[in-house]
Amino acid sequence: MTARGIAQVRPCARTDSLVVEELDGELLVYDLDRDKAHALNGPAATVWRHCDGVRTVADLGRLLAGGEGVEQGTELARNALVQLSRRHLLIEPFEDDQYVNRRDLMRKVAMAGALVLAVPVVKSIVAPTAAQASTCYPAGVLCSTGTQCCSGAVSKGCVSSCPCYPESASRRDARAAKGSGL
Repeated sequence: MTARGIAQVRPCARTDSLVVEELDGELLVYDLDRDKAHALNGPAATVWRHCDGVRTVADLGRLLAGGEGVEQGTELARNALVQLSRRHLLIEPFEDDQYVNRRDLMRKVAMAGALVLAVPVVKSIVAPTAAQASTCYPAGVLCSTGTQCCSGAVSKGCVSSCPCYPESASRRDARAAKGSGL
């Protein structure tokens, strides 16, 4: 699709199975279906919030540009839409044959003199499921760190594949007494 054709696309943000929270100027979006958390900076959040199926990519570019450097604003909006699409935050996939990575986009925008425009950024992490987050190894199982041992078990050194052993009540009491200064 040509740049002009892309400018007329009307993207729509996905809202189902998402938990959205604003925090410190970023929009945090947790995808319940994929167990992934995404942090959208200001420009990326603006694009996502305004993807209503009515506004075009060109309209989103004008929002980002604030009346200045509309061509660069549209390119930034296209960049944000590709990032949002790759993270499944749009209802329909958005593909752009002329996608420019963030570093090249920053260089291009700066050369055009549009230094006031911020580049949209979407950062993502995979969040562990509840079962993964609470998994620990019982006594006698090999582990690589002390944090892998279940409550009530301690690692003896736990340096690369040391077994986790249950902590005896007398040892636990001795550690507690030592920690309390008795």
